[in-house]
Amino acid sequence: MPFARLNRATTPTSHIGLGLAAVGRPGYITPHRDRDLPGDRGVDALRARTHELLDAAYAQGVRYFDAARSYGRAEEFLAEWLTARPDVTDVVIGSKWGYTYTADWRVDAETHEVKDHGPATFERQYAETTGLLGDRLDLYQIHSLTADSPALSDKDLHARLAELAAGGTTVGFSTSGPGQSDAIRAAVAVTVDGEPLFRTVQATYNALDTSAGAALAEAHDAGLTVIVKEAMANGRLAGTEAPAVVQEIGTEAGLDAVALALVLHQPWAGVVLSGAVTVTQLAANLHAPLLDLDPERLDRLSALVEEPEAYWRHRASLPWS
Repeated sequence: MPFARLNRATTPTSHIGLGLAAVGRPGYITPHRDRDLPGDRGVDALRARTHELLDAAYAQGVRYFDAARSYGRAEEFLAEWLTARPDVTDVVIGSKWGYTYTADWRVDAETHEVKDHGPATFERQYAETTGLLGDRLDLYQIHSLTADSPALSDKDLHARLAELAAGGTTVGFSTSGPGQSDAIRAAVAVTVDGEPLFRTVQATYNALDTSAGAALAEAHDAGLTVIVKEAMANGRLAGTEAPAVVQEIGTEAGLDAVALALVLHQPWAGVVLSGAVTVTQLAANLHAPLLDLDPERLDRLSALVEEPEAYWRHRASLPWS
């Protein structure tokens, strides 16, 4: 698996990845984007910001970069960065299929992305992804798999994904929603010719929603690499938006990376994604491996946990900005 490269890395930041959801398109569901992004959110401006973040992340030891077909031009920006740096051969590149970007570079679009896990969408989007990333694509994931997704029972799709895996591209899935645990367990059970189909799982886990923890531990024990997204809960656990206890622990430790540190503390967490959109945010996130969360601090953070349904209702209400 390509993630063996990360296991051989010695820098603490090698297990923090950079997700490009918030910089590959002008609109996203995190607060303060007017403050954090350039006033001009044109393609060239966000291309430059993405390349700046990739440069900073790579220089500080980050070795996993995560995109998706629905992240606007994220794959394009990442592909351009890789092409311009042919000596960068020690990174792991992941992307996702299953959502189509429909906002046409508008923040006020009525619909930003449309979901479809059918085989025709896979074929179209795989061709689009490889047209940009070529043989640099290490990991291709089903985007936001849920327990009722047809992708869990489509044998023809499974066979096609198994062909992809046999050709050297790792096959994985991401999950979303209050039923993440059910989706994870169902996906881990999928086999083709007696072999597990999926080798990675990307899921939401943070101080507010820990509900997928047991299922992620089971996936890890079954041999999957676990990638954690939304460790900052779409900005709810970052900076001045964070609950008082998160800010207090950050002040005590002198580090503003409490939310990521909590996830890195989980023994099953292989890669934790930063969704930083500024170099300053990224630098703060990359201090997470240095933050000590002793039992007393972990106990204080455990009081923040919400019911999954409430957490995901709140997330669904966040405006695109």
